[in-house]
Amino acid sequence: MKRIVILIGWMLLASGVAAQSWSLDDCMKYAVGHATDVKRETINARQRKQDYHHAVAAFLPTVSGGVQGQYAWGRNIDPETNTYNNVTTFNNYYQLYAELNVFDGFATINAFRQARLSRDYSATAMQKVQDNIAIDVMQKYVDAAYAEASIRIASEKLDESRRMLAKTKRQYELGEKGRPDVVQMESQVAEDEYCLTHQQNMARQSLLALKSAMNYPVGDELKLDIMSKDKEESLSSCPLTAEDKRNSENIYQSFLNLSPDVRSAEYEVERARYDYKIAKGRLLPSLSLTGGVTTNYYKNLSLKGQYDGFASQFRNNRGEYLALTLSIPIYNSDRWHSVKKARNDWQLAQVNLEEARRKLHDQIAQAVMDAEGYAKELRQMQKKVASDSLAYHMSSRKFEEGMLSTFDLHTSAQTLLESRIKQLQMQMLLVIKQRLVEYYKGEKLIR
Repeated sequence: MKRIVILIGWMLLASGVAAQSWSLDDCMKYAVGHATDVKRETINARQRKQDYHHAVAAFLPTVSGGVQGQYAWGRNIDPETNTYNNVTTFNNYYQLYAELNVFDGFATINAFRQARLSRDYSATAMQKVQDNIAIDVMQKYVDAAYAEASIRIASEKLDESRRMLAKTKRQYELGEKGRPDVVQMESQVAEDEYCLTHQQNMARQSLLALKSAMNYPVGDELKLDIMSKDKEESLSSCPLTAEDKRNSENIYQSFLNLSPDVRSAEYEVERARYDYKIAKGRLLPSLSLTGGVTTNYYKNLSLKGQYDGFASQFRNNRGEYLALTLSIPIYNSDRWHSVKKARNDWQLAQVNLEEARRKLHDQIAQAVMDAEGYAKELRQMQKKVASDSLAYHMSSRKFEEGMLSTFDLHTSAQTLLESRIKQLQMQMLLVIKQRLVEYYKGEKLIR
């Protein structure tokens, strides 16, 4: 009984989630929380942290130990008399040693700095992934909302055409209209039905693209909140100040240090620079210090003699050593190739950084220009829709009174439809551009 109650509760919760209306921010939050790119970047951040710990451990000495057991038979050397004999012996060696890297051309230090840089970059990399996902979902959401709103416009147009067709048929029965007028209106209804079916197909495709971008279950319902509060506020006023309209340079300068793309390019430059330093360091001599303790146990199996026990030999045969090794690379083509390749990669990263900065500058200028332009176009289209709506109303009245042909009525209806679609398109484009401008001005994409 308890399991049934829990199952019913989960079903009710799932149905409530499916029935809710999803705003733009809801979709972006869901996408960021369920995107595979975010999960992948989380693993990458954990790996960068592990690489940092590994770089820190490189400053510590390495400690190793070894045990060797050896049976020898035939001609060999007696370790006690240092003469050749033909016997079977058993040798058991023990060794414990440590090695410390004293100098390696600053390769270890530079590797540590590079690992620390990568660890600190994790937050920027995560922000970059989240922003890219949010922008992609925002575009897909606007496309899906535009397609769904187009269905409403096409449905209203179809209802109006059916109403006019019914009235035309009635006037035809009364002798006020001719058969060509009825046929023309039937053609108009068929055209509007096709437009509605086409818009429904486009809406399904757009919604599927949005679910894919969100990593949302394809089979679950996703109801969009087209007239959400954030959209109404974004359409009611333009967020651009007078200074922003005159010059987008101030937005670029303030966002330059916040841009994840630019900071990612700067990280690549620093990482490549450390790679270059590490490669150059491998051309320098290296110095290492090694110390250890060794001991062994020996027994002649061919002769029955008295030998010291294992504990006695293990203690008496113990020896210590300390070694300082200097390695001087004279010629190594692989190391020289690595230096040249690392230098080229560093220079290429610098070029990519300049490109990222220039691309950001152009994107901000384009977003500011588009937001201002779409706001002006939207105001003009609102006036045009009002005029076309009035013109269609007058045309329909003239058509009903027999003062206007069916063709002219069709032209007026199509003009109104195109104006409403164009107005809707301007609204959706303005939503995207305003959110982008606000993002470039330092506000978060996901609120």
